[in-house]
Amino acid sequence: MTTKNTFAQKWYQQSATQKEELDTIMELNDGTGRVFAYALAGATDLAVGKVTQTAVATDNAHNEALSSTQSAAIGDTSLTMTFGGAVTASFFKDGYLWVNDATGEGHMYRVKDHPAGTADVKVDLKDPIRVALVASTSEVSLLQNRQALVVIAVAATLTGCPIGVPPIPVTAGYYFWNQVKGPTAVLTAGTVVLGNSVCVLTTDGAVAPKATDSVLCTVGTVLRVNGNTEYSLINLAIPGY
Repeated sequence: MTTKNTFAQKWYQQSATQKEELDTIMELNDGTGRVFAYALAGATDLAVGKVTQTAVATDNAHNEALSSTQSAAIGDTSLTMTFGGAVTASFFKDGYLWVNDATGEGHMYRVKDHPAGTADVKVDLKDPIRVALVASTSEVSLLQNRQALVVIAVAATLTGCPIGVPPIPVTAGYYFWNQVKGPTAVLTAGTVVLGNSVCVLTTDGAVAPKATDSVLCTVGTVLRVNGNTEYSLINLAIPGY
Protein backbone atom coordinates (compact mmCIF):
# COMPACT_ATOMS: atom_id res chain seq x y z
CA MET A 1 0.00 0.00 0.00
CA THR A 2 1.51 3.31 -1.17
CA THR A 3 0.31 6.84 -0.39
CA LYS A 4 0.92 9.67 -2.90
CA ASN A 5 0.02 13.32 -3.34
CA THR A 6 -0.43 13.48 -7.12
CA PHE A 7 -2.16 10.99 -9.36
CA ALA A 8 -2.39 10.25 -13.08
CA GLN A 9 -6.02 9.10 -12.86
CA LYS A 10 -8.99 10.89 -11.26
CA TRP A 11 -11.10 9.13 -8.63
CA TYR A 12 -14.15 9.17 -10.93
CA GLN A 13 -12.31 7.73 -13.96
CA GLN A 14 -11.50 4.22 -15.19
CA SER A 15 -8.61 3.26 -17.45
CA ALA A 16 -7.75 0.38 -19.77
CA THR A 17 -4.08 0.89 -18.88
CA GLN A 18 -2.49 0.87 -15.43
CA LYS A 19 -1.52 4.33 -14.20
CA GLU A 20 -0.72 3.65 -10.54
CA GLU A 21 0.63 0.76 -8.50
CA LEU A 22 -2.18 -1.43 -7.25
CA ASP A 23 -3.34 -0.54 -3.73
CA THR A 24 -1.97 2.99 -3.98
CA ILE A 25 -3.99 5.20 -1.63
CA MET A 26 -5.74 8.44 -2.62
CA GLU A 27 -7.42 10.66 -0.01
CA LEU A 28 -9.59 13.46 -1.33
CA ASN A 29 -8.75 16.90 0.03
CA ASP A 30 -12.38 18.00 0.15
CA GLY A 31 -13.28 17.57 3.82
CA THR A 32 -15.30 14.38 3.26
CA GLY A 33 -12.71 11.91 4.52
CA ARG A 34 -13.13 9.77 1.41
CA VAL A 35 -10.22 7.42 0.75
CA PHE A 36 -9.68 5.23 -2.33
CA ALA A 37 -7.36 2.36 -3.25
CA TYR A 38 -6.21 1.79 -6.84
CA ALA A 39 -7.75 -1.43 -8.11
CA LEU A 40 -8.20 -3.71 -11.12
CA ALA A 41 -11.61 -5.13 -11.99
CA GLY A 42 -11.87 -8.86 -12.60
CA ALA A 43 -13.52 -10.70 -15.49
CA THR A 44 -16.97 -9.11 -15.02
CA ASP A 45 -18.18 -5.52 -14.99
CA LEU A 46 -18.58 -3.84 -11.61
CA ALA A 47 -21.63 -1.77 -10.71
CA VAL A 48 -21.45 1.57 -8.94
CA GLY A 49 -22.32 1.35 -5.25
CA LYS A 50 -21.88 -2.41 -4.81
CA VAL A 51 -19.34 -3.85 -2.37
CA THR A 52 -16.41 -5.66 -4.00
CA GLN A 53 -14.20 -8.40 -2.60
CA THR A 54 -10.73 -9.77 -3.20
CA ALA A 55 -10.30 -12.28 -6.01
CA VAL A 56 -10.90 -15.92 -5.14
CA ALA A 57 -7.47 -17.34 -4.31
CA THR A 58 -5.93 -19.97 -6.58
CA ASP A 59 -4.55 -23.24 -5.18
CA ASN A 60 -1.72 -23.18 -7.74
CA ALA A 61 0.53 -21.27 -5.34
CA HIS A 62 -0.33 -22.54 -1.89
CA ASN A 63 1.96 -24.61 0.38
CA GLU A 64 4.45 -25.12 -2.45
CA ALA A 65 7.57 -26.93 -1.26
CA LEU A 66 10.84 -25.86 -2.84
CA SER A 67 12.47 -28.68 -4.79
CA SER A 68 15.93 -30.11 -4.16
CA THR A 69 17.40 -27.54 -6.59
CA GLN A 70 15.42 -24.53 -5.41
CA SER A 71 16.71 -22.24 -2.65
CA ALA A 72 17.36 -18.56 -2.01
CA ALA A 73 20.14 -16.85 -0.07
CA ILE A 74 19.92 -13.83 2.21
CA GLY A 75 19.90 -10.72 0.04
CA ASP A 76 18.52 -12.44 -3.08
CA THR A 77 15.71 -10.54 -4.79
CA SER A 78 14.27 -13.55 -6.59
CA LEU A 79 13.61 -17.23 -6.06
CA THR A 80 12.84 -20.13 -8.35
CA MET A 81 9.83 -22.26 -7.49
CA THR A 82 7.38 -24.73 -8.99
CA PHE A 83 3.68 -23.85 -8.90
CA GLY A 84 0.96 -26.39 -8.25
CA GLY A 85 -0.46 -25.65 -11.71
CA ALA A 86 0.01 -23.34 -14.67
CA VAL A 87 0.13 -19.63 -13.80
CA THR A 88 -0.14 -16.80 -16.32
CA ALA A 89 2.52 -14.11 -16.56
CA SER A 90 2.34 -11.34 -13.93
CA PHE A 91 -0.59 -13.04 -12.18
CA PHE A 92 0.94 -12.26 -8.77
CA LYS A 93 2.55 -8.92 -9.74
CA ASP A 94 2.35 -6.45 -6.83
CA GLY A 95 1.09 -9.30 -4.65
CA TYR A 96 2.58 -11.21 -1.75
CA LEU A 97 4.85 -14.20 -1.24
CA TRP A 98 5.32 -15.63 2.23
CA VAL A 99 7.10 -18.59 3.75
CA ASN A 100 4.37 -20.63 5.39
CA ASP A 101 6.46 -23.48 6.81
CA ALA A 102 9.98 -24.55 7.80
CA THR A 103 13.10 -22.40 7.36
CA GLY A 104 12.18 -18.74 6.86
CA GLU A 105 8.58 -19.20 7.96
CA GLY A 106 6.67 -16.10 8.95
CA HIS A 107 8.47 -13.76 6.53
CA MET A 108 6.50 -12.04 3.75
CA TYR A 109 7.83 -10.43 0.56
CA ARG A 110 6.27 -8.26 -2.14
CA VAL A 111 6.20 -9.76 -5.63
CA LYS A 112 7.68 -7.62 -8.39
CA ASP A 113 6.81 -9.86 -11.37
CA HIS A 114 7.16 -13.32 -12.89
CA PRO A 115 6.73 -15.06 -16.28
CA ALA A 116 4.10 -17.63 -17.15
CA GLY A 117 4.84 -21.23 -16.28
CA THR A 118 4.55 -24.12 -13.87
CA ALA A 119 7.98 -25.63 -13.18
CA ASP A 120 11.09 -23.66 -12.19
CA VAL A 121 9.47 -20.23 -12.48
CA LYS A 122 11.62 -17.28 -11.46
CA VAL A 123 9.69 -14.95 -9.15
CA ASP A 124 11.24 -11.49 -8.80
CA LEU A 125 10.72 -9.78 -5.45
CA LYS A 126 10.58 -6.15 -4.35
CA ASP A 127 12.20 -7.06 -1.03
CA PRO A 128 15.47 -8.96 -0.44
CA ILE A 129 15.30 -12.35 1.22
CA ARG A 130 15.86 -11.93 4.97
CA VAL A 131 16.17 -15.59 6.00
CA ALA A 132 17.72 -18.05 3.55
CA LEU A 133 15.23 -20.52 2.07
CA VAL A 134 16.31 -24.15 2.12
CA ALA A 135 15.80 -26.52 -0.80
CA SER A 136 13.42 -29.42 -0.08
CA THR A 137 12.45 -27.82 3.23
CA SER A 138 10.98 -24.32 2.96
CA GLU A 139 7.38 -23.95 1.78
CA VAL A 140 6.03 -20.79 0.16
CA SER A 141 2.61 -19.42 -0.79
CA LEU A 142 1.58 -16.51 -3.01
CA LEU A 143 -1.50 -14.32 -3.17
CA GLN A 144 -2.52 -11.60 -5.58
CA ASN A 145 -2.57 -7.99 -4.54
CA ARG A 146 -5.76 -7.45 -2.56
CA GLN A 147 -6.96 -4.90 -5.14
CA ALA A 148 -6.20 -7.14 -8.15
CA LEU A 149 -9.08 -8.62 -10.19
CA VAL A 150 -11.70 -7.66 -7.64
CA VAL A 151 -15.27 -8.94 -8.04
CA ILE A 152 -18.69 -8.19 -6.55
CA ALA A 153 -18.74 -9.47 -2.96
CA VAL A 154 -20.45 -12.82 -2.50
CA ALA A 155 -23.11 -12.80 0.23
CA ALA A 156 -22.89 -15.02 3.32
CA THR A 157 -20.32 -17.52 2.01
CA LEU A 158 -16.90 -15.92 2.25
CA THR A 159 -14.85 -16.43 -0.93
CA GLY A 160 -12.79 -13.29 -0.36
CA CYS A 161 -12.52 -10.23 1.89
CA PRO A 162 -14.57 -7.04 1.37
CA ILE A 163 -12.23 -4.59 -0.34
CA GLY A 164 -14.16 -1.45 -1.34
CA VAL A 165 -17.05 0.12 -3.27
CA PRO A 166 -16.65 1.47 -6.84
CA PRO A 167 -17.78 5.11 -7.11
CA ILE A 168 -18.49 4.58 -10.84
CA PRO A 169 -19.48 1.66 -13.10
CA VAL A 170 -16.30 -0.21 -14.06
CA THR A 171 -15.63 -2.24 -17.20
CA ALA A 172 -14.16 -5.71 -16.68
CA GLY A 173 -10.36 -5.62 -16.81
CA TYR A 174 -10.17 -1.85 -16.24
CA TYR A 175 -8.32 0.03 -13.52
CA PHE A 176 -10.26 2.25 -11.12
CA TRP A 177 -10.30 3.77 -7.64
CA ASN A 178 -12.09 1.53 -5.12
CA GLN A 179 -13.49 3.56 -2.21
CA VAL A 180 -12.43 2.17 1.17
CA LYS A 181 -13.31 4.96 3.64
CA GLY A 182 -15.83 7.73 4.03
CA PRO A 183 -19.43 8.34 2.94
CA THR A 184 -20.80 6.72 -0.21
CA ALA A 185 -24.08 5.29 -1.50
CA VAL A 186 -24.25 1.49 -1.24
CA LEU A 187 -26.92 -0.98 -2.34
CA THR A 188 -29.04 -1.99 0.66
CA ALA A 189 -30.62 -5.37 1.42
CA GLY A 190 -33.20 -5.49 4.19
CA THR A 191 -33.70 -2.81 6.84
CA VAL A 192 -30.52 -1.14 8.01
CA VAL A 193 -30.44 0.97 11.16
CA LEU A 194 -28.98 4.45 11.56
CA GLY A 195 -25.57 4.29 13.26
CA ASN A 196 -25.38 0.48 13.17
CA SER A 197 -22.78 -1.65 11.45
CA VAL A 198 -23.43 -3.32 8.10
CA CYS A 199 -21.92 -6.27 6.24
CA VAL A 200 -22.53 -8.24 3.04
CA LEU A 201 -24.99 -10.86 4.23
CA THR A 202 -28.00 -11.65 2.05
CA THR A 203 -27.46 -10.15 -1.41
CA ASP A 204 -24.24 -10.05 -3.44
CA GLY A 205 -22.69 -6.58 -3.28
CA ALA A 206 -25.32 -5.19 -0.91
CA VAL A 207 -24.95 -4.15 2.71
CA ALA A 208 -27.31 -5.58 5.33
CA PRO A 209 -27.65 -5.25 9.12
CA LYS A 210 -24.81 -7.01 10.94
CA ALA A 211 -25.95 -9.30 13.73
CA THR A 212 -24.03 -8.94 16.99
CA ASP A 213 -22.79 -12.54 16.74
CA SER A 214 -22.01 -12.45 13.03
CA VAL A 215 -18.52 -13.50 11.94
CA LEU A 216 -18.91 -11.59 8.68
CA CYS A 217 -16.74 -8.55 8.14
CA THR A 218 -18.14 -5.11 8.95
CA VAL A 219 -17.73 -2.73 6.01
CA GLY A 220 -19.06 0.45 7.62
CA THR A 221 -21.85 2.18 9.54
CA VAL A 222 -25.14 3.70 8.41
CA LEU A 223 -25.26 7.48 7.97
CA ARG A 224 -28.71 7.61 6.38
CA VAL A 225 -31.25 4.85 5.89
CA ASN A 226 -32.94 4.07 2.59
CA GLY A 227 -35.20 1.16 1.80
CA ASN A 228 -34.57 -2.42 0.74
CA THR A 229 -33.05 -2.58 -2.81
CA GLU A 230 -32.33 1.17 -2.63
CA TYR A 231 -28.99 2.85 -1.88
CA SER A 232 -28.28 4.00 1.69
CA LEU A 233 -25.48 6.37 2.66
CA ILE A 234 -22.77 4.33 4.38
CA ASN A 235 -19.67 5.58 6.16
CA LEU A 236 -17.26 3.02 4.75
CA ALA A 237 -14.52 1.56 6.93
CA ILE A 238 -13.05 -1.35 4.98
CA PRO A 239 -10.78 -3.33 7.35
CA GLY A 240 -7.10 -2.85 6.64
CA TYR A 241 -7.39 0.78 5.50
